[in-house]
Amino acid sequence: MLQDLTLALRLQALDRKIVGLENEIATLPKHIAEIEKKLIAHTRRLEADRAALAANARDRKKLEGDIQVQEQKISKLRDQMLQVKTNEQYRAFQNEIAYAEGEIRKAEDKILELMEQSEPLERNVKAAEADLKAEQKHVEEEKKRARERTAIDEKALEQERSERNSIAGQMTPKVHADYERIRKKTKGNPIADATEGRCDACQIALRPQFFQDLRRGDKIMLCESCGRILTYNPVVDVASDVAASQQIS
Repeated sequence: MLQDLTLALRLQALDRKIVGLENEIATLPKHIAEIEKKLIAHTRRLEADRAALAANARDRKKLEGDIQVQEQKISKLRDQMLQVKTNEQYRAFQNEIAYAEGEIRKAEDKILELMEQSEPLERNVKAAEADLKAEQKHVEEEKKRARERTAIDEKALEQERSERNSIAGQMTPKVHADYERIRKKTKGNPIADATEGRCDACQIALRPQFFQDLRRGDKIMLCESCGRILTYNPVVDVASDVAASQQIS
């Protein structure tokens, strides 16, 4: 196989690895953002539960204040009853006292109702706090793993790019320029196999004479349909940079 073609196969394999590493590095922050969204959801749930519990406590406190006001009112009314001179005035005070006592009973009933409601609210707050704590731990662990994975990927990416530059430097300038042009045009797939007589990328059959020229393997040939660099029965696997490396070394 032509040296330039062998190098181009290695370059394609490296390019695919580089793209994979770049995609993973770009994906990790998105992954962290997604799990942080879950953390925000847990935080909002806890805030909502705490707000509900606080509102319950405020309502009870207000009712307790209302009871105190009514009790003070009853105390004053009873003091004033001692000064009345007619039965009509006495009954009027009694009615006011009865009304105030009724308001106290309503407030006490409502307080009992709120106390019953506060128990599940307190449980909700405790559960939400536990969930938030667990989620925070999970997020921190995921961030740590992401940072470690990113560091590994960035180191590997640096090595792959260095090797890529080395291989590109060994290629004939024109072949390398053609490779880069086709790679950009084909979105990272510049080489296709034509061992079966057709380009395995665009699936167009090769002309008989063109195919015979390709089989001789004495020059770089491009698919007349899609423009990719063609191989015939390559010794190296287009998808395997390991085999490619062994072929060159």
